[in-house]
Amino acid sequence: MTLHTTLIDAKDLAALAPEDVLIVDCRFELAVAGGDPDKGERAYREAHIPGAVYAHLDRDLSDLSRQSEGLGRHPLPLEQAFSAMLSRWGWRPGLQVVCYDAAGGALAAARLWWLLRLVGIREAAVLDGGFQAWQAAGLPLEVGEVTRKPTSVSLRYDASRFTVDHRGMAEQPGRLLIDARAAPRYRGDVEPIDRVGGHVPGAVNRPYADNLDAQGRYKPADELRREFMALLGATPPAQVVHMCGSGVTACHNLLAMEHAGLTGSRLYAPSWSGWVSDPERPVETG
Repeated sequence: MTLHTTLIDAKDLAALAPEDVLIVDCRFELAVAGGDPDKGERAYREAHIPGAVYAHLDRDLSDLSRQSEGLGRHPLPLEQAFSAMLSRWGWRPGLQVVCYDAAGGALAAARLWWLLRLVGIREAAVLDGGFQAWQAAGLPLEVGEVTRKPTSVSLRYDASRFTVDHRGMAEQPGRLLIDARAAPRYRGDVEPIDRVGGHVPGAVNRPYADNLDAQGRYKPADELRREFMALLGATPPAQVVHMCGSGVTACHNLLAMEHAGLTGSRLYAPSWSGWVSDPERPVETG
């Protein structure tokens, strides 16, 4: 079986034997203000890809109890909690994992894909086009919740290889910081969530939506490569650090670069919400 490490098409996913894949529904409403954080889970129970388990961005892919530590709105889950979740899902080494959401992988699906890489799981992919692509292909759905036979998993984060913390932001000369937020928030024209608008000084803007075509699928790898290379210039991919508002949509840019063959970039997981938790840190607008 060919293992997928960035994206997978709906028909290719449908062709996989159920025992050869762990499918994770990550639908979540990441609203700018208010919103319904349980809407995605209800939608999952009403209809999902057969065999899929559900991952909640706030409860499973983040640890909101750590927000007071200056780690942003979506701090990473503890290693033990993430390992326990993989155990409940019955993950085992070598098993293909496929994540999907209803936003072209821009929200929690890319976040889970990145977390899996953080613990060394390379056989993980995001469903290109998300839940809508599966529906558009006329593929079957099922209702209710899925329970899989549990396994025993204990994994550790390879943080130094995949992440940059507050200290690393100041100590990494020559880095290129790419901000995935929409341009008005990057510029500081509006800021509906955090205490101040703008961006980290020196950061460039690449809104994550620029990675998708009109159908909500990722642009071809060669097109993504051209676009990111124009942004990177002489900066090698390993010197690129991604950020957004809380470390979620930034994973979309990271995935797009990996799909384009530009490997080795990292994530500033606290992102803007973590950066501005310290009023002494500089802010740039425009």
